[in-house]
Amino acid sequence: MLTLYPEIKPYARYKMPVDAIHELYVDESGNKDGIPVIFVHGGPGTGCDFDSRRYFNPARYRIVLIDQRGAGRSTPSGSLQNNTLPDLVEDLLKLQRFLGIEKSLVFAGGFGSTVALAFAIKFPERLLGLILKGIFLGRQTDIDWIYRLGASQFFPDAWRDFIAPLPDGFKEDPCLGYSQLMRSSNELERTAAAKAWSLWEARCSNLRTHQRLIDYYSAPQRALLKCIIGTHYMVNGCFLSPNELLLNIHALKEIPGILVQGRFDVLTPMVNAQLLSERWPNSELMVVREAGHGANDSAMIDALIRATTTFAERLEPRLGIRS
Repeated sequence: MLTLYPEIKPYARYKMPVDAIHELYVDESGNKDGIPVIFVHGGPGTGCDFDSRRYFNPARYRIVLIDQRGAGRSTPSGSLQNNTLPDLVEDLLKLQRFLGIEKSLVFAGGFGSTVALAFAIKFPERLLGLILKGIFLGRQTDIDWIYRLGASQFFPDAWRDFIAPLPDGFKEDPCLGYSQLMRSSNELERTAAAKAWSLWEARCSNLRTHQRLIDYYSAPQRALLKCIIGTHYMVNGCFLSPNELLLNIHALKEIPGILVQGRFDVLTPMVNAQLLSERWPNSELMVVREAGHGANDSAMIDALIRATTTFAERLEPRLGIRS
């Protein structure tokens, strides 16, 4: 079974201004002359994490990480101003131009797959391909599955803890309730609520408890960003019209894609990947039998690295790159 590539450090770091307010953290690692790949993190609000560079062979890929608006190391931290899905899509185009990249592969999971699909639909000419994990289509049904009735049926104990901080009247609409809590003037209340929001996803992501992920998501500042930005996107329907991504997926007819889906993904169920695959003939669906939503299950790591290896073998001859 394939494992993550060794940890590497960036050879370049940038603060990329995208408007009068936001500067986004960007870094590059791997091979400067390799296949350009942009890692689009999920969340919303998490920023890139400890393993984001390690799904790519650093000898074959020019690995680009970007923290989205308000997330991770981007500034201003937690800002919701000018922070919508169309803004995130335009930022990927600005990133390519900033780095002098004409076309790139995009690798994304969860909410990142929403951003990547929206980017690909708007700018298909800027894509070499897509690798998407744990497909989240941003529909109200997808939001409700995670934050109302769906995942709660599989993790009722974690759900009990998730809704516990919510005031009466908001337990039926947790996204709205948590967004209200993020406006509280009580810092301890805000931090405790943010931690509960973040731990809900962390506890549901893997087949087995992944303590490293739980510790990472529950760090106070990271949890706050995840809750502030996450609730902003969820209460606004991810800034998508009904079924927008699936209705426009025909724009990807010339774009190759690999969809990597955990069979037991409770947060973004396999039906999403199946629907996308059926409407996108140029995509391949890889079902990982022993994985959930998290990218850190060993079987999921194996599948994702097989996907990046497959794309490297396909793209190197086309781009005239020698591995």
